[in-house]
Parts: sequence; structure tokens; C-alpha cells
Amino acid sequence: MRDRELEAGSRAHYDDPAYYTDTYRRRIDDVAYYVTLATRFDRVLEYGVGNGRIALPVARHGVRVVGVDQSAPMLRDLRARLRVEAGEVAARVSLRRGDMRSVRLRERFPLVICPFNTALHLYTRADVERFFARVREHLTPRGKFVVDLSVPQAQDLARDPQRAYSVPRFKHPTAGVTVKNREYFDYDPVRQILFVAMEFEPVGAPERAWVTPLAHRQFFPREWEALLHYNGFAAEGVHGDFHGGPLDRTSDVMVWTARLRPGWS
Repeated sequence: MRDRELEAGSRAHYDDPAYYTDTYRRRIDDVAYYVTLATRFDRVLEYGVGNGRIALPVARHGVRVVGVDQSAPMLRDLRARLRVEAGEVAARVSLRRGDMRSVRLRERFPLVICPFNTALHLYTRADVERFFARVREHLTPRGKFVVDLSVPQAQDLARDPQRAYSVPRFKHPTAGVTVKNREYFDYDPVRQILFVAMEFEPVGAPERAWVTPLAHRQFFPREWEALLHYNGFAAEGVHGDFHGGPLDRTSDVMVWTARLRPGWS
């Protein structure tokens, strides 16, 4: 049976590339991290390529990128961006629209990355297993798999789902009007899924308000380590930021590096 709530929560946030770009324009530490990492290889497979926030800088540094994403709007925006890039940069980027659990490229890569919470859209054990199977078949025997995930935060999981948390007003880049922005958090502890409802209300026009849902699976550090192990990966290390710092109780991100275990492919 289809779960339309999860389907909406995995796609709606990516239906508006202009808003996405504006929201995350100051998020640059992970971009620098992945560019530095990718330049050690000749090609990289990126799951969740989106509109190229990471892929374009990587390609500008001379690395071939194959990007997989399920969002048609984000890929359209990336293709538009590629049209104004230098020819040699655009030629390094290949795109494939599809589900990261099922897309098969018939190519192996020395580096496979899954940045910025893309893996949090793997809501079930079966989702995780199918995705890891695709990673295994796209990774060279000595290749590296790198993924970064947000660390579950107790204060977010414990929030009252009926209470709105306001963030500063801003001019919405797509709607072109100033909006009030409120967020609601509803954590399902059985499925370990945090549902976030982002409400946008144009100032002076509450009847035009709209809501964008987002659903993120919450993976705890030791849980993710176990999932890697039982799906054929050996974790080489984990950091609590994009500068090599330790994963500790103050970390809000975990950056995992893994390789295939012997006998798995």
C-alpha cells in the first residue's frame, strides 16, 4: 500500500528549486568537504544530486559527476544551470532521474556520495537494504562510500506537534512576497520518522497560506553503523562535522566513510 504522507514528505521540499537554493545558500562547509574529497578521484556518483549545489563545484574542479535524483524540478533547474556553465564543466556532468533504491547505471565508481540527508528518505529497513545494494554494485572493489546525516536531536523529537515554531519573516523567492514562516514537528517513535510541516503565510493574506511537508527518518549513530555492517560495508570512520572533528554529544551531523567488506560486491 502506498504511503502518500511519506511520498509527499520525500518530494515536496524539492518542488521549488528557487526556495531550496535560497534556503541553503549559506551551507558551504559540506560543499568544500566534498570538493576536496572528490578531487582525489576521476569520477564520482552522487545520490541526491538535486540542482547541483555540490555537483557543480565538483565538476568545476575537473571531476566527472554522475548524479541521480528523483526530483524532476530540481533536475530541470540543474540542467538550466549547466547550460550557462563552461562547456567543459557541463560535459563532466551526467544526470539520471530515478529512485536511488532502484537506478542501475552499469558503471562502477571509486567514490559514491550521498550528501545532505538524502539517506533520511530511506524510511524502512527494506529501503535501506535496496539502496545499499545499489551502492555496492556501483562501487569499485576498493572504492569509498561517504554519506552525511543529521544526528537526531532530542529537543526536535520531543516537540509538541500542535505548537508552531516561528522563524523570521522573509521574502519568498518564488512567491515574491514576504511570508510568515512557522514549522510544526511531529515525531513518530515507532517508525523513527520526524514529520516537519513548513507553513508559509503571505503577510496580510492568510487565505493564501500553504504548507510544505518534509519527512526524515531518524538514524542514530550506532544504528547506522550496524546497517552499514550488515549490508556489506566496513565503516572506516565517522566525524561530527565537515572538518574532521569527532562525533560527540554536541554534533548535529555525522559524516560516515565506508568501504566494501571482502566478499561483498
